[in-house]
Amino acid sequence: MVQPQGLTPDRAIPYHGAVAAISENVSLSPHYYRDNFLRLCDTVESQYADLLDASETAFLGAYRALSFDAQCLYVRLVSRVGPWFRASRLDYPELGDSGPILGELDHSGLLQVASTLCPDELGVLYTRDELLVALGDHLDTAGVRDKPSLLAAIAGSALDGRAAIDLLAELDGDRIVAPLGCEAVEILQLLFFGNRRQRLTEFVLSDLGVTRYFPYSLDRGHRQFENREALQEYLDCASLRDRWYELRENPDPAALGILAAELLSMQISYDSSRDRWDRLRNGVARDLERAGDFDNALALYTASNRHPARERRARILEGRGELQAARQLCDAIVAQPWCEDERDAALRILPRLRRALENRPQPRTRDNFDELLLELPRGDHGVELSVAAALAPDWGSVDYVENRLMNTLFGLAFWEQIFAPLPGAFSNPFQSVPGDMYEPGFRRRRQALLVTRIKELAGKDLQREVSSAYRRYQGYQCRWVDWRYLDVDLLDRALGILPPTHLLAIWERMLFDPGENRRGFPDLIALGSIPGDYRLIEVKGPGDTLQHGQRRWLRFFREQSIPACVARVEWLCD
Repeated sequence: MVQPQGLTPDRAIPYHGAVAAISENVSLSPHYYRDNFLRLCDTVESQYADLLDASETAFLGAYRALSFDAQCLYVRLVSRVGPWFRASRLDYPELGDSGPILGELDHSGLLQVASTLCPDELGVLYTRDELLVALGDHLDTAGVRDKPSLLAAIAGSALDGRAAIDLLAELDGDRIVAPLGCEAVEILQLLFFGNRRQRLTEFVLSDLGVTRYFPYSLDRGHRQFENREALQEYLDCASLRDRWYELRENPDPAALGILAAELLSMQISYDSSRDRWDRLRNGVARDLERAGDFDNALALYTASNRHPARERRARILEGRGELQAARQLCDAIVAQPWCEDERDAALRILPRLRRALENRPQPRTRDNFDELLLELPRGDHGVELSVAAALAPDWGSVDYVENRLMNTLFGLAFWEQIFAPLPGAFSNPFQSVPGDMYEPGFRRRRQALLVTRIKELAGKDLQREVSSAYRRYQGYQCRWVDWRYLDVDLLDRALGILPPTHLLAIWERMLFDPGENRRGFPDLIALGSIPGDYRLIEVKGPGDTLQHGQRRWLRFFREQSIPACVARVEWLCD
């Protein structure tokens, strides 16, 4: 019996072991964090010096003027969760006594010594027992059993923040400090990474060999922000998004309305932040919709150029009885969809609108996919592997691949186009895809490159082409290719059997909407022994139904004559 195969860790390239070996053999400098921060500063100054304001330039000058040890300690402070720290707890063996270093930072204007703190801030820095010893004589401690009740007692006492700090200092002479210049550091990190998510730890992972990034072009001509105004537009969006997140935690309809008005008044001028603004508009609009404020929701959706803005507009118009307007919008979506999900949504809405407008029933369309009905004994390895084992005798191999195989083939086939040096695509050396990889503009911005590549692939030996790409790029980070679970043997077998026309058709569809179409592939691939002899199999256990993305792929396979089916499983009674 042929055993089922799969992209599982026990069949994969031993990626984790390789990483461990690399990490054991690589020793970081004791002051690696300072070196990495200077690298960040150097890069930002070389690419964005003209964008920095006076305070950011002054910060860089002050930091570079520090002694070696002070530079190190400052980076330690801004890399930790604060903002406040007890000076006595700043113990770094490579730096020695932190007292004189803190004095230098204070003198340089890059350190603040706390003069007052609120009870919650004190609670982060001190234990319950420490607070009781220092402050207990000044508090009504009746009913104080735990730290929260102690902090409440401090808040309700006559002690102000300054007095509390003085009393705590008498306990052990400790100072409470915080780094200054954090706003400048945030700007430098944003300019270097192009986002607010990545931090200095990216350098460490790269230095250790845990992650290797493809050497794409990084220079001033390809920077993300073209001027200070573009940067400020990004920061404004980030500030409003932070306010929105707070409102989601603490709902306030009036404040949400004010936020909506601010968003509607914004004029977006730069591509570097446009998509972020659209995501924020959609998010706030959805909250307004749920709150019943359909006018503001509709206005925000109208200002957005990102899915699901048009779909939500159509649904609001339908709910208001503006059926003709909703129909026109859905027709426009179907004619020129932004993405697959948007087109499907419009196709689901249109029959209702036509039925209501024309006052006659609309034909119902049902998907009729090829189905395979199986009755199987319940196993210990999940329904997918149970189906693979049952079908294996009829095939050369049956592999459990889900999205990984097709994504890997796509990533290897279009590697150079994915990492093409377009303005704003790459802002730092630690990206596994360009910044717009899953955005609607990805294909539009690379249209000529992609058309040329598709023509090249159509005239080449795909097995040789993809295998060559595998050897060239192995180990480099790319979100399309998960080297940990890549089975080279499966890759070769699939490329030898899948018809090139089928692969090219699949890749074309993936390029239309990379964000959505990287998902929804069938669970299994069954491979025969000759070219063209294969089948893609979506597995559904009892009670499981097809998702929208899976249906879209199955419809596409049917249109392209790509062999695919749904295996529906019922468990045999024990």
